[in-house]
Amino acid sequence: MVSTYRNKTVVITGACGGMGRALSLRFGQAGARIAMIDLNSEQLDTFKAHLEQKNIQAKGYVCDITKNAQVHDTFSKILADFTSVDLLVNNAGITHRSAFSETDIQVFHRVMQVNYFGAVHCTKAAMPALCQSKGQVITMSSMSGFTPLYHRSAYSASKHALHGLFDDLRLELEPRDVNVMLVCPGFTATDIRRNALEGDGSIVNEPLRLVGSATPASQVAEEIFKASLKRRHLLLVSNVNWRARILARFFPRFFGHYVAGHLSGVHLDPE
Repeated sequence: MVSTYRNKTVVITGACGGMGRALSLRFGQAGARIAMIDLNSEQLDTFKAHLEQKNIQAKGYVCDITKNAQVHDTFSKILADFTSVDLLVNNAGITHRSAFSETDIQVFHRVMQVNYFGAVHCTKAAMPALCQSKGQVITMSSMSGFTPLYHRSAYSASKHALHGLFDDLRLELEPRDVNVMLVCPGFTATDIRRNALEGDGSIVNEPLRLVGSATPASQVAEEIFKASLKRRHLLLVSNVNWRARILARFFPRFFGHYVAGHLSGVHLDPE
């Protein structure tokens, strides 16, 4: 367990965000070399220095994952620097908070470009190296990958698309000893809610109201790390559990109203 990731190359997209930072730290503490992909060069440099202070080998790569050519160029640089890719974590993502009728079509395109096609681009670029290393792909989904979320139609659609893609890809890659894991956290303390899009594409200024507390990103990262050691296929973490999944599958109308009430600040839970 201690040596599984020692001197292995872990590529993490959205590495400077809350979840990306937590994953970089956790896999780095296990001895992995961290290839960080993000849009902000200054944040990458600052975080790289932070990781190096903890004796974690890391390198940052500025890349827009919605641009396929940029992604392939970036992975060529990663392979030149580290010689292998042993784990790809498709972590980068954005969300929105707006009713379907009030959401501009460009918001749908933007969310799908980042959440879905960003993962497609990175996975395609990493695939030859992952097959060579018999590595794995971890893709961050969400509870919205299998449950409705209030005012999140574009976000939910992108997560459902990820499940369709990576569940199929798992079957293709199993004979090549490449593992594919989907991770479905609940409400996690990351930057994604603070950077949510309005229906017109602008950034939401008002904080999201939640009933209960969000799970720390470090706790979610620990669960992901443990699951990666077991090369699991699906991980439900945080405040998403088997009860939520059963409710969503067999009582979708009730669960939809339950989630809508919690996200709008109305207490539908008797507790």
